[in-house]
Formats: sequence, structure tokens, C-alpha cells
Amino acid sequence: MDLATLIGFIAAFGIVATGILMGGPMGMFVNGASIFIVVAGSLAVVLMRSSLGDFIGAGALAGKAFADKVDKPEDLIEKVVELATIARKDGMIALESQEVKNEFLNKGMGMLVDGQDSAAIKSALSTEAGMAIRRAKAGGSIFESWGDFAPAMGMIGTLVGLVQMLANMGDPKSIGPAMAVALLTTLYGAVIANMIAFPIMQKLEQRSEADAINNELIIKSLLFISEGGNPRVMEGMLLSYLSPKVRAKLESAS
Repeated sequence: MDLATLIGFIAAFGIVATGILMGGPMGMFVNGASIFIVVAGSLAVVLMRSSLGDFIGAGALAGKAFADKVDKPEDLIEKVVELATIARKDGMIALESQEVKNEFLNKGMGMLVDGQDSAAIKSALSTEAGMAIRRAKAGGSIFESWGDFAPAMGMIGTLVGLVQMLANMGDPKSIGPAMAVALLTTLYGAVIANMIAFPIMQKLEQRSEADAINNELIIKSLLFISEGGNPRVMEGMLLSYLSPKVRAKLESAS
């Protein structure tokens, strides 16, 4: 679990809820009509601009924003150096018995074991890495659209509430509920956009960028191994993928 996402999500809603409770009962900020217009309406519009598969898959994709499953580059470097050492000492076939958790690295290692040349490995893995980026962008665009449409639906709800209020000015009892719809739809739209949709979209972009860097690191490593390069030379080359702090720590340790 990504603690930054979880803590930030809980803290954001907790702060808003605390502010509401300090000003009055929570119940005054709950309105069924407003929730229906903003939540159902914005999701319907997002569905209209998306494919059904992308829309359904967005829920599972959101889980990646809360999951900490991206490998650390330093761990990958340590693993590929180990694999390079084994391949140089015992041959490519020795890699078959090695356990690798990273699926992308595991696929590339299988290609090495099968004896495929560098060009085939680079072509296959580069295509897969590119498609992974495209899928991530497609999923992120779902939440970007939700963040755009939710405030718009909130504005539509506001106009609905104002029309209801103006149409029933002669009935004082109807003014309050109509005004609640007008104001709360705007509030709900802002909450969905700025506390759910956009943060998830940005976190998914970060995940995609981290995966892309890892995949590039893996491709370069596998090409180096396929050409029989020195593992220590490869390790030095790959250190450029690390942050200065982590790089200095590894260099001092070695």
C-alpha cells in the first residue's frame, strides 16, 4: 500500500469533514438530488466519451494509485547485475532457473534463454513498453475527464436549483431545498475533481513514468547481457537511472 496516497486521501477528507462539523451538523451537506446530478451525471458523460472496456477498467486502475507495486530501480539494478554475472559465467541457459518477480524482466530473460538476438529482444520489449504507456494514458484520461466533467455537472445542478427556486418564489418552504441543490452540486463537483479524480490521475501518471524508466533500464540491461558485456561495466552504466542520493549511497557501499 502506498502510504502517501492513503494518508493524503484520508487527511483531505478528514480536514473537510472536520471543517463542516465545526460549522454545524454534517446532515446539512448531504442532498440526494445533488449527489445524483453530480456523481451519476458526470460518470454518464465520462462513459459517453470512453469505450466501455476503458470505463469498466478504470475502477481497477484506480487501485494502482493506492498500491505500491513499482520496483525500485536500485533493486532492479542489483537483480540484472546478478543475472548478467550468472549468464557470463554459466551461459544463458543458466538463467532459466532464476526466479524473477518483475514480469517485464522475466519475459526478456525468457527471450535470452531462447537464444533470440538483440534486435528481436529490443523490438519486442520496446513495443510492449510502448503499449503499457498507451494503456496507462488511456486509463488516466478517464479520471482526467471525470475531473473536468464533475464541476461542469455541478454547475448544471446549480442552474437546476436556481430555476426551481425562482419558479417557486411564492412558496417560501421550497426555496431552501432548491438553494441546497444549487449550492451543494457545485460543492460536490469541486470535491470529486480536486480530491478524487485529479489526484488519482496524477498518481497514475507518476506510476506510469516510474514503470517506463524501469522498463528502459531492463531493456538496456538485457541487451548488454545478450552481447556478453561485463556485469560491472553494466552496473556503472545503469547507475545513471538512480537519484543522486541513492547513487551516492550505492557507490559508497561498493
